[in-house]
Amino acid sequence: MSIFAEVPQAPPVAVFKLTADFREDTHAQKVNLGVGAYRTDDCLPWVLPVVKKVEKMIVEDNSLNHEYLPILGLPELRSAASKVALGDDSPAIKDGRVGAVQALGGTGALRIGAEFLRRWYNGTNNTATPVYVSAPTWENHNAVFSDAGFKDIRPYHYWDGAKKGLDVTGIMDDLENAPEHSIFVLHACAHNPTGTDPTPDEWKTIAEVMKRRKLFVFFDSAYQGFASGSLDKDAWAIRYFVSEGFELLCAQSFSKNFGLYNERVGNLTVVAQDKDNLARVLSQMEKIVRTTWSNPPSQGARIVAITLNNPDLFIEWKGNVKTMADRVLLMRDQLKDKLIALGTPGTWDHITQQIGMFSFTGLNPKQVQYMIKEKHVYLMASGRINMCGLTSKNIDYVAESIHETVSKVQ
Repeated sequence: MSIFAEVPQAPPVAVFKLTADFREDTHAQKVNLGVGAYRTDDCLPWVLPVVKKVEKMIVEDNSLNHEYLPILGLPELRSAASKVALGDDSPAIKDGRVGAVQALGGTGALRIGAEFLRRWYNGTNNTATPVYVSAPTWENHNAVFSDAGFKDIRPYHYWDGAKKGLDVTGIMDDLENAPEHSIFVLHACAHNPTGTDPTPDEWKTIAEVMKRRKLFVFFDSAYQGFASGSLDKDAWAIRYFVSEGFELLCAQSFSKNFGLYNERVGNLTVVAQDKDNLARVLSQMEKIVRTTWSNPPSQGARIVAITLNNPDLFIEWKGNVKTMADRVLLMRDQLKDKLIALGTPGTWDHITQQIGMFSFTGLNPKQVQYMIKEKHVYLMASGRINMCGLTSKNIDYVAESIHETVSKVQ
């Protein structure tokens, strides 16, 4: 008998299973609104023009080689990425209390941060420290913190299904009632999966409660620039918390805003109280990285670093990001207008009130199954759709499919 005979079959990852099912579907009008990746109006992946330009620069630069990077990653990437998150004029950066770790995408940044917190936050071996994630949240949040060793992972109120918006009261209640020193994972912008963010005033109230209750902030910033088209606007919450004196971690991903999905370029920004604290934190993170992936890859990191550190390329990149953000905003407007024109039951203002790649449509699991089985429109069981999957060629079909589904299935 095999020594692996008792290994159970793991369930498939939902979003990738959805994509696999979509590929096997032979229906002529099938639409994939599942996986979170940008698509052009021809429903094709888009290699950003600035990325193509920088890739050519790298090929032609004879000074580059394939030697190991430092364990913490490419210095030019780490410093530039932290500046994108915190702003060039960040007092924390000027004070020398900001550092970073290059990671394998945003997921890798979350994992290194989670592993560090489990080992060293507020003492050692903090497996019992509560970690709060929003309800709902990106499915990997729970798994990352669980696999890092945390035993007490709790949901905090976020989505109000009745009003199809933010549950502000629920958030505040959970913040007030959480044990001191609990860890809260906050989406910096373009909340996944709801596309619903707090307003600046609501962020201020959240920060006030968290400071008073001695709660720790771990930002997940996967969509900076991609949500509104403005890097500064999408980083507002992070920068406000830093200005209020918080020590925090911020996981950054460059998958969406650079289109570098398979290069796995991420960064974990650390904001500490002072230089001495920062040095000790980074020394421990270096140990964690050494036994995880040892050294990060360079190609994607160089693309991002060169772009962020060259003023002309940086401006060009911001233009590319705005192109993507604007297309998403256009699809939101058009989908809402078409549903209203069809007389689709319910209210649909939430589609344009939400922001970023995803929209929480409000479709229930039965309606989602009808969409998939009868209309061949693939979306997550939660009712989340990727707005980038909508195009000028399929949006009428999708709107009509939603109308039929909502009219027939309760």
